[in-house]
Amino acid sequence: MLQTSNYSLVLLIQLTLLTYDLLVNSFSELTRETPVIQLVLFIIQDIAILFNVIIILLMMFNTYVFQVGLVSLLLARFRAMLFFSAVYLTLSICLHSWVLNLRWLDSNQFIWTDGLLALFVFQRIAAVLYYYLYKRTAEYMGDPRLYEDSIWLRDAFAKARQ
Repeated sequence: MLQTSNYSLVLLIQLTLLTYDLLVNSFSELTRETPVIQLVLFIIQDIAILFNVIIILLMMFNTYVFQVGLVSLLLARFRAMLFFSAVYLTLSICLHSWVLNLRWLDSNQFIWTDGLLALFVFQRIAAVLYYYLYKRTAEYMGDPRLYEDSIWLRDAFAKARQ
């Protein structure tokens, strides 16, 4: 069971990774003159997104709901977050690859193709949805009802068996 002290630490780690992601999205263009630094920032950002997804999945696996076999209940509840996490990670990797590919040799030139601009906009929209859904899910995972037997869980289990 996830205790309050453990949940606070996990939530702090999750919010720190989200904050790093937000800062890289906000200020990565300031480092375009040194593409190696930008590459390192992008790699750490993509790893942070992966770690956040792994952490939330581990928290889901730790719930009583998962342990009694109601995985579909968890997936139904967090489907949007899992979907937008995958979309956001994919868009981020594509954007980072494209930006670094265009600017690696001539970092002083300001290059924005139409496709890159479209990808940038979609990645930022996905980022906002990812931040919102991830933060909501991370806070919901602290609900004690997910970690103990309760009447609503027994009702859901009875419905699933029928």
